[in-house]
Amino acid sequence: MTLPLDHIVIAVQDLERTIADYTALGFNVLRGGEHPGRSTHNALVVFADGAYFELIAWRAPAPEERWWQQLQRHGEGIVDFALLPTETSAVVAAAQARGLDYEAPYEGGRLRPDGAQLRWRNARARSQDLPFLCGDLTPRALRVPEGEARVHPNGATGVARLYVAVHDLRASLARWRALLGEGADIGEARLSDDGSAYRASLRLGATALVLAAPAQGVATGTLGHRLATRGEGPYAIELQVRQPASALALDETATHGARIVLAQVSPARETAAA
Repeated sequence: MTLPLDHIVIAVQDLERTIADYTALGFNVLRGGEHPGRSTHNALVVFADGAYFELIAWRAPAPEERWWQQLQRHGEGIVDFALLPTETSAVVAAAQARGLDYEAPYEGGRLRPDGAQLRWRNARARSQDLPFLCGDLTPRALRVPEGEARVHPNGATGVARLYVAVHDLRASLARWRALLGEGADIGEARLSDDGSAYRASLRLGATALVLAAPAQGVATGTLGHRLATRGEGPYAIELQVRQPASALALDETATHGARIVLAQVSPARETAAA
C-alpha cells in the first residue's frame, strides 16, 4: 500500500512570530486559516514533493487536545505527522483486519483566510510511533497549495527523511507492517555508526521514515531527549535542498524547537539530524 507523507505538525506558542522566523530562515510560509470548533490557527510550509509543515498555535487553552498538552508540558517542537490515504476508512479497515488498533475515522476541516472551506477525514493510531491519517474530502489542492507556493528561497524541495523515536524497534516495525500491508518497503534494522541506536528505514512516497530505538535501553542526544520528554514520535527532519555547501542544522530557536537539517540527502547517507 502506498501511503506518502502528508505533513509534519510543529506546535508553537505564537503563530505570527513563528511565521516571521520561518520566513527569515528562507521558507515560503502561507497562512492556513482556522479550524472551526477549535481554538487553533495555522500556517503552512509546502514543499515540491507534496509534503508540508503545519505550524499550529492556539488562541485559547485546549486542555483536551494532546498537541496542546505537549506544548504546555515540553515546549514548542514537532508533535505529530500524517500520511495521505486515498480513502481513510478503507485504510483503517485494512489495518484493523491485520490486527492494528486504529481509532474510528472522524471528520475535520479548516477555513482558509480567503473563505474557502476544506474538509478531510482523519483517523488516529493508539500508539505514538504511528502517524494519523489525513484523507481529503475536498480537493487536496485547496488544502495544500501548488505552484510558486512550493518554492523556497533557501532551496528546500522536500522532506528527505523523518526520524521517529521508538522504545522497541521490533514492535514498532510490526505495527508499521500492519499499517502498510503487503508490499511495504521496509529495510532491515541496523546499528548506527556510533553504536547508540538501532534504526530501520521505510519508504513513504518520496520520504524515508527512519525508526530509531536505543541500542542499550537508554538513549542519548536528540533521540534520548525525545523519548525522555514527549515519548515516542517524530523528532528530527532532513530537508532535501538543491545545492547546499554542506549539511546545515537550522537554529532551533528560529525553528521553534524543531530539529531541521538542510542537506542533499542520498539514500545511503544520513546527516547529523538524529
